[in-house]
Formats: sequence, C-alpha cells, structure tokens
Amino acid sequence: MYTPVDWDIESIRRYGLNDTEDCRSGWVYDTSQQKSTLVTEFDLVCNRKEQTDICQSIYMLGILIGSVIFGPLGDRIGRRPVILISILLMFSFGFGAAFVEDFYVFMVLRCLVGFATAGILINNLVLVAEWVGPSQRAYATITGHVCFAVGLMVLAGMGYALRNWRLLQIACSAPSALLVFYIWLLPESPRWLLAKGKNEKAKELLQKAAHMNKRVLSEDVLQQLQEEKQTKSGNMIDLFRTPTLRKHTLIMCLVWFVNALVYYGLSLSVGNFGFDIYLTQLIFGAVEIPARLGSMFSVQFFGRKLSQAIYLLLGGTACLIIIAIPEKLSIVITVLAVIGKFATASSYSVCYIYAAELFPTVIRQNGVGLCSMTSRLAGIMAPLISILEKYHPAIPMAVYGSGPIIGGLLCFFLPETQGRDLQDHTFEDNDIPRSNGLPKSQLLSDSQTLHEGPDEKSTRL
Repeated sequence: MYTPVDWDIESIRRYGLNDTEDCRSGWVYDTSQQKSTLVTEFDLVCNRKEQTDICQSIYMLGILIGSVIFGPLGDRIGRRPVILISILLMFSFGFGAAFVEDFYVFMVLRCLVGFATAGILINNLVLVAEWVGPSQRAYATITGHVCFAVGLMVLAGMGYALRNWRLLQIACSAPSALLVFYIWLLPESPRWLLAKGKNEKAKELLQKAAHMNKRVLSEDVLQQLQEEKQTKSGNMIDLFRTPTLRKHTLIMCLVWFVNALVYYGLSLSVGNFGFDIYLTQLIFGAVEIPARLGSMFSVQFFGRKLSQAIYLLLGGTACLIIIAIPEKLSIVITVLAVIGKFATASSYSVCYIYAAELFPTVIRQNGVGLCSMTSRLAGIMAPLISILEKYHPAIPMAVYGSGPIIGGLLCFFLPETQGRDLQDHTFEDNDIPRSNGLPKSQLLSDSQTLHEGPDEKSTRL
C-alpha cells in the first residue's frame, strides 16, 4: 500500500509519491471462480509473488537431479526396477503434497515428485527402444508422447471440475497407484540382460515375446545367446572418450537444451489467448497431438536427422519472425507462437528417438540421462529468460529463436539411425560402422522376428 496511507490515490499520483509498504490488513481474494489455490492459501502475492515461479523451477530441479541419478542407475540395476521404484516415489510424494500446511514443504515434495518423474521418463524411453524393432521404434516411442499430450488435456478438465488445489493434487497423483500392476506386467530389457551376462533370463523373455507374437526361436539362436559374453556397463565419461561419441554427445545435449528452452519458454509466454486458464491448457495439449503424430510419420519418411533439423529450424524461425511483428497484431503473434510450439513439440519427440538410437547399449542410459539433464537445466532457465522482457521485449524471443536454429544446423553433423541396428558397444562408434546384418548384430537387434510377416523366416532374431 502507498505511504502515506491517509492521502487519496489521486494526490499520490499527482505528486509522484510511489513509496509503498506491506499491506497492514492482509488480503482478500476473489473465490467465485477458484475456491482454493496455492496463491490464496499461502498468500503468494506482493513480495511473495515470485515464489510461484520458484516452485516451478524447484520442480525442474528435481527432474534434473533425477536425470543424473536414474540414468546411470538404470544401466547398473536395470530399467524395470528403476521404473517401479520411481512410480512408488511419484505416488507417495505427490499424494503427500496434498496435505501439507507449509508452502516450503510443498516445494520440497514437488522437487521429489520431479525427481521420481525423471526416473520414469528416461527408463521408459530406453526400455521401449530396446524392446521393439527398428521399423516400429518411432511409433512406439511417439505413441507415449501422444499420451503425454492427452494428459495435458485431461489435466485441464480435472482442473475445471475440481476448483480446490488439494483435491486436484490428489486426483492427479492417485492414478499412479494403479501402476503397481507393472510389477507383474513390465518386462526387463533383454538387450540389457544380455549386456550384463544374464543370458538365461534374456532367453526366457525373448521366448515369451516370440510365443505372444506367434513366432519361433530356433535352438541355434538360443545357443548363440548362451555363448554371448558379459559386457561391462559404461559411465558418462565413456560418452567423451572417442571423438565420434564426443561429437554426438555434445550435439545431442545442445538439441535437448534448446528444445526444452523453447518448449517451456513458449508455454509461459503464449498464455495470452484471451481465454481462461482451463481453455488455454486445453489448447496447449491439443496442439501437441498433431505435432507428436506428425513427427511419428516424418521420422519414418525423412529419417531422424532431417526431421530433427527441420523442426528445430522451423521453430526457431517462427520465434524470430515474432520479433518483427508489431504488438498490436496479437493474433499473428499468437499463431506464430503456436507454430513454434508445434515445431518444438515435434522436435522433442524426435530427439527422444534419436538419442535412444544414437548411444550404445552399455552407455545408453547415461547418454539419455545426460541429455535429459541439459533439458532440465533449460527448464529451470526458461522462466528467467522470460524476465528479461522487462529490459527489451525482443530479448526472450531472440533467445528462443536463435537456439533452435543453431541446434538444427548442427544436426547435419550427426549420422542417420533410421532402420539400423542399435549399437551395443562404445568401440563400435570409434570410426567402425554399425553392423547391419552380421549374425551377432542380428542376435541383439531388437528381436526383429517378433515383427516379421508370416512369409518371412522366423529363425532370425
């Protein structure tokens, strides 16, 4: 409130008396539309207003920490146990956050929810990539991304129906408890089992998969699996040991970083559609569905490298064009921003597939985890870049536009991975081309017979 408080507002403005002090009588909120929110319950207004953005950054920090920990852990103990542990943690901390009485405790629990979420996102991606064949890998991965977009739309409906933040928190966390059934349904990666020397378990899972898909694995193939030697897991240092791996790692980290920076940056900046918050959330989710589906087909027709580069260049160009559009043309700015978000969401789907195929099996979790870590850093930075708008309106969009263009151009220095066997060892990346038909490579190449037609031989793996 203005000081002195006994002056009328007209006099305060006339004489430029802009000194303020904390409100003495507390706050009164409009609860006609929203009964209870974090803002109204914990008084996140005035000098505490920025804590809403800090809470979002804390959540992203949790995902960052989870990416660092759960990436290597998945390589050491397996994809399946890490996913199961992460599901339990996400449910426990998310459900508990609905009952806190202190905002700082809420932020800690949200950080832990982000921590668990990272374990699910990373290991789910890798597990899918290591189970399906090269021809189906893109479809399987991006189908999960489409479900993510549907979740954003469902969230809008749940928020509209439940106008109490505690009930909304419970409703969003409770479905995680249903995933306890994964303990019986979720299989381990046979590729990881083979790399760790657990051949019998890998053979058992592959036989079960072949039986479900009405295929037959020959005894010769099973015997070859038995003779496979145990492979020692790598670490993040191995990502930088050879020049080729080092180049791939640095470029993919940059691609993930600019993707996340623009994705979250536009999500924060594009909210002024003139609609209420629930309809805006619905639009954000709806835009991502065609974006994800479009990327599913583009990676099949144009390949991973070209699709990644085109989406990045399109998203960056749309952001840069916004700088030249007058502010009064709000509809044009909004359309361009939606195009930018469309391209970024598509690029995000592609980079998940690309990263999973680019890194060798023994360090795939480490590679994806490192890329995810850089994207979380971008998620933390995105709100800070938006604050730079107070210095000049063009600064945020200049950053959001230039980053993807640089990343898109660097994508042309990466190899194409479409239709190729997943790489298993780091030494294969040291100027030695990936095998694409050798018996040993076929043995570890995503169980291709599980997807072959009835006229094709069923003795190949």
